[in-house]
Amino acid sequence: MKIDYALLNQYVYEGKAPKVKEMVQEAIDAGIPVAEILEEGLIAGMSVLGEDFKHNIRYVPEVLIAARAMKAGQELLKPLLATADVKAKKKGVIVIGTVKGDLHDIGKNLVTMMAEGAGFEVYDIGIDKSDNDFVEAALKYNADIIGMSALLTTTMPYMKTVVERFKAEKLDHIKIVIGGAPINSQYAKDINADGFGPDAASSVSLFESLISAKAS
Repeated sequence: MKIDYALLNQYVYEGKAPKVKEMVQEAIDAGIPVAEILEEGLIAGMSVLGEDFKHNIRYVPEVLIAARAMKAGQELLKPLLATADVKAKKKGVIVIGTVKGDLHDIGKNLVTMMAEGAGFEVYDIGIDKSDNDFVEAALKYNADIIGMSALLTTTMPYMKTVVERFKAEKLDHIKIVIGGAPINSQYAKDINADGFGPDAASSVSLFESLISAKAS
């Protein structure tokens, strides 16, 4: 049995969760490799949406709906995702969270969805997280990248605390990317972060370039 991946991509793109779930189940039942379903069916659909989002063809509500549809398919694949073959296809591991004192998470959640849609393994540790929380999660999940978010000018200085903690712990091999409404590229340089993501799509592109640079 052959799966029409173009149709599955379209269902993901349009956010049609029941249809995505139905086609993923059909693919599983047909014995199609899980890595293929994930890459060709789900990630490919979200990648197209990610590009359209970057160029203002699609907007945040549509991305959220599509991400839910993708997750509906992922839920069926999760029990089968533990194989080495599937793990090897992941682009990299990202730990993401909102810094201590900040309870905002919409931007962080959007970056998480877009990064997962691009093929990264993402661990969202939530809001109001300390330097200890980031370090522990980085070590636990063997992170390649830390993503930090802040929406308040009063909480953004804590990003520097986290960056300095990673340096003190000799975890310089883990790249740190920051983002949020009050953040800019100059601030990222000032605190010695490895990059700044002005929006979700740009953040994912930055993650990809950091992983590529690390591999070269």
